Amino acid sequence: MSETLLSAWSAARDRLKAAGVDSPVLDARMLIEDAAGVTRLDIVTDPYRELSAAQLSAIEAHMARRAAREPVSYILGKKAFWKSEFTVSPAVLSPRPETELVVETALTLVGEETPARALDLGVGSGAIAISLLIERPMLRAVGVDFSAEALAIARFNAVAQIVADRLELRAGDWAEGLGEGAFDLVVSNPPYIRSGAINLLAPEISRYEPRAALDGGPDGLAAYRALAPALARVLKPGGGFALEIGEGQAEAVWAHLDAAGLTPLGVREDLAAIPRVVFGRKA
Repeated sequence: MSETLLSAWSAARDRLKAAGVDSPVLDARMLIEDAAGVTRLDIVTDPYRELSAAQLSAIEAHMARRAAREPVSYILGKKAFWKSEFTVSPAVLSPRPETELVVETALTLVGEETPARALDLGVGSGAIAISLLIERPMLRAVGVDFSAEALAIARFNAVAQIVADRLELRAGDWAEGLGEGAFDLVVSNPPYIRSGAINLLAPEISRYEPRAALDGGPDGLAAYRALAPALARVLKPGGGFALEIGEGQAEAVWAHLDAAGLTPLGVREDLAAIPRVVFGRKA
């Protein structure tokens, strides 16, 4: 009996559910659309369309990877974030919805009509910096990452989103080598998971995402110890910052920022009511 879009989708859904995937229905649909070269409308309006051997082979390859708990974003090579779609790979974190709160917060710290300079520390795929550049045409940005692979992906995304002329990418260790008082805004989604907790996370994270982008040291705060004095040095007086943090870290992160002479403005919660972004200014 020939396989159809409907039968392939049903089988894929059941396979992913058995593998412990959280969203088997959505994941199966997205992967079948990509592997078979069809759209959601095709699946809805023509569910009994027969699939070719090549399509079935591509679907099987996608499902085997997802059943092994590889993230959909890495299988597809892309992830939606803010208002755009970004190329991703296992060299960078897959952008998460909660990280959009960094963008949303940062936009309140820089004006729409005033030229400004931003710094994204640990730029990864470039999702945060590029989203800010899209929203603020007068903004220019520098993105720093120690990973050459990550910088290549960020560069590709900047070109795709037509902001490459306003994004300078540098290989480096946080803000090392950057000038004092050079930036109006600093953003970062640093590693903040405790080293010992990484292997307890979902397989999609612990097995596939770059450990260096996750591992915040024994207490999860190593990056913030480095970032606090760096922010105080590179921000202009009155410059703002927005940093993503892990659950339960707000008080400790603020202690480091306060010790560096930075002024807190607040903490923003994500949709799960978890404090997720700390923001403030340099006095």
